[in-house]
Amino acid sequence: MNSPLFLSTVFWGSFAVVFYTFLGYPIFIGLLARRKNRNAPAPKTFTPTVSVVLVAHNEAQRICTRIKNIFATDHPAEKLELIVYSDGSNDDTPALIQSVCDKRVHAILSNQRSGKAKGLNASVAVAKGEIIVFCDARQKFNRATIPNLVRNFADPKTGAVSGNYSIEKSDSSVGGGVDVYWRLEKFIRNAEAKWDSSIGCTGAIYAIRRELFRPLSGDVLLDDVVIPMTIAEQGYRIGFDEDAVSLDPMNIEASRENRRKKRTLAGNFQMLFRFPHWLLPWKNRLWWQLISHKYLRIFAPFFLAAVFVSNALLTTYPVYRALFVCQVAFYTLACIGLAFRSLNLRVISIPTGFFFLNLMTVGGFWNYLRGTYREGKW
Repeated sequence: MNSPLFLSTVFWGSFAVVFYTFLGYPIFIGLLARRKNRNAPAPKTFTPTVSVVLVAHNEAQRICTRIKNIFATDHPAEKLELIVYSDGSNDDTPALIQSVCDKRVHAILSNQRSGKAKGLNASVAVAKGEIIVFCDARQKFNRATIPNLVRNFADPKTGAVSGNYSIEKSDSSVGGGVDVYWRLEKFIRNAEAKWDSSIGCTGAIYAIRRELFRPLSGDVLLDDVVIPMTIAEQGYRIGFDEDAVSLDPMNIEASRENRRKKRTLAGNFQMLFRFPHWLLPWKNRLWWQLISHKYLRIFAPFFLAAVFVSNALLTTYPVYRALFVCQVAFYTLACIGLAFRSLNLRVISIPTGFFFLNLMTVGGFWNYLRGTYREGKW
């Protein structure tokens, strides 16, 4: 098993998977998107009735500001309602929601924390709008965000649309690397939408046709992927509108990103094992994009380990010795970035972000195995 032929096969095979996952697929889907653009939005004259759904837990400090922000939109006021679900909040969130003097605001107050998925189910069940817009409490919309998002539904083949989640630029090495990753992620989603459909949406800003919603299991972690995928199963496409912006005033911080990413990646593992039919071409037309965009990433750390170990065992050969030195240098820069997070230099932040995100993938897998997020809490 330690023969040079076997080890070189493992090395180059694993390297090919890693290269395709992080560079090859983005390049390929970008080229496909240049051949066809199905993502051209309609004029803003399309103004259906809209229900904005916001699930909140202990958001007393910003819930009133967020409600005002949602209604500060160019979408017709008489065609807009807001459903706020308080998920077991034990601060002043329920009282503050009820204090809003606007008939367009509908409060659903849960005494027990049941998780975001159940909150979404309850909210959509009472929504009256033709279009449902999902959002979070922390971010802010500009006046054009909701009109830009819902105009896409003028196309009867569009079932869901992701908005553009914009993050404040980070000053740390980890955050700088994740910034680069997030820009790449948005490029991929936009390209996928131009070709056919984006694989998933952004939980902070996406919209769907109400009639296409299917209630979620209470423990679902990735509503912003599962809901769009179930809509794609019904024959509709998932768009992306980069002009529908949701601005997050908080930049990327390692500890917060650690928790968020582990939960997201645990959700990817949950999705893989819960919806295996999505891997079948005759069941899911987006199977190739789903594997390339989501599932290969969650197995990337194992291929990276195979690249490193097989390369280490081949260092008696000059070419492999040089490649191993490059790997050691890359991971050394990543460790420096993790240790000294104020060093936000591109040569450090990119290796640091890459290494950090793959560490979080391993953590997400471990959390999935332990059932850390089994209750669907968020």
